[in-house]
Amino acid sequence: QVQLVESGGGLVQAGGSLRLSCAASGLTFSSYTMAWFRQAPGRERECVAAISRSLSRLYYSDSVKGRFTISRDNAVNTVFLQMNSLKPEDTAVYYCAADLRLMSRRPDEYDFWGQGTQVTVSS
Repeated sequence: QVQLVESGGGLVQAGGSLRLSCAASGLTFSSYTMAWFRQAPGRERECVAAISRSLSRLYYSDSVKGRFTISRDNAVNTVFLQMNSLKPEDTAVYYCAADLRLMSRRPDEYDFWGQGTQVTVSS
């Protein structure tokens, strides 16, 4: 069975940093685009970052570009999201996701999802 397990969320003050991790199992990790999505109350789930299986292609949403960094380690089946200069508007549940499509940004196209980890940024 496929499992994606996020960790690293928490409560931080504006300007602080968090590093999220997503450990994958039950799939050929290196065959998948990996992405981080977030969903705040009353808002649609949005893709904030994605990384191709070869690590050669990266995507960041305009709202996080320059502040967040996505990375992956295919040797240990883990994708990371380093979040710096956090803002209150970054508050959301963050999910990692896996898809065989190349650099999809649509949540409905992702095959596997983690359970989510809460990130709360206080002002």
